[in-house]
Amino acid sequence: MATAPNAAPVAQSQPAVRQTPLTCSGHTRPVVDLQFSPITPDGFFLISACKDGKPMLRNGVTGDWLGTFEGHKGAVWGVALDNTAEHAATASADFTAKIWDAVSGEEQHTFSHPHIVKAVSFDAPRTTLITGCNDKTIRVFDLQNYDSGARELKGHTASIKKIVPGQTPQLFLSASDDKSVRVWDVRSNAEVAALKLDAAVTNLEANTEKKVLTVTFGSTIAFYSLDDLKEIKKLEVGSPVHAASLHPNEHTFAWGGQDNMLHVVDYTTCVQSDEYKGHFGPIHCLQYSPDGQTYASGSEDGTVRLWQVHVGQEYGLWRFAKSDEAEAAADTA
Repeated sequence: MATAPNAAPVAQSQPAVRQTPLTCSGHTRPVVDLQFSPITPDGFFLISACKDGKPMLRNGVTGDWLGTFEGHKGAVWGVALDNTAEHAATASADFTAKIWDAVSGEEQHTFSHPHIVKAVSFDAPRTTLITGCNDKTIRVFDLQNYDSGARELKGHTASIKKIVPGQTPQLFLSASDDKSVRVWDVRSNAEVAALKLDAAVTNLEANTEKKVLTVTFGSTIAFYSLDDLKEIKKLEVGSPVHAASLHPNEHTFAWGGQDNMLHVVDYTTCVQSDEYKGHFGPIHCLQYSPDGQTYASGSEDGTVRLWQVHVGQEYGLWRFAKSDEAEAAADTA
């Protein structure tokens, strides 16, 4: 895998190509988390968390609204879909995490917590639900026996912001305001590795296929090996970063943050290829779609937006008028 020097600047290349993102309306307050499902026989899906307390499910290709999960009594800070996209999980300021039937929208179970829940994740087989709470505790719930109680994993010294699956079904990672990322083993309920960083983590993404962990903190975007947490590359981008996502094919990564812009950077050369305006507030969350054709962003402005990777290519709801030259070439082909 290509690497770059530590703290490499993000260089500027050609001016940004103009594109028109699809705006997914419906939320009424800041969008703070989102996640694409894997590709399923029914396509793939996008779930978003919002401070309005109403997480939403959308078609992952078009952004069309499919449903709203009604039931929380506070801001929703974290969301997750399982590998089949048939079940959803939500983490809320109402001191609960909930499991939902993502097809019917029905609530399946509520897990009570002693404080605000900020993070939630399924394990790969969907046998457990893992939550991160403002009481600095990770909880592991058995989804095959709701009444069994939670296993509590302690070690963080501040609120837990994000939880993502690890390289194997037995491992998961957590990110915290204590400036650390930790790896846990559900078999032993123990921490097995940790990263100590220079600032509180703002987001975390694990690409288990490529074995790359993407971490944002301060104005830094860093990439680590999921196998051993060795640093691959680290970049200072000159502005507070809230989220970054690595393209499934590793050729680019996108990031967003306090400057309201979407930035696209070549992963190998670390040269910025594009930056896009569209949001009217800081960008809190960002992820590439599983087919690599789009990326989704959620913002303080209360919207989710879908952006094209290949601007000008017809995909989903994007349609483009052909030029006279293109029509003439088609007619003579």
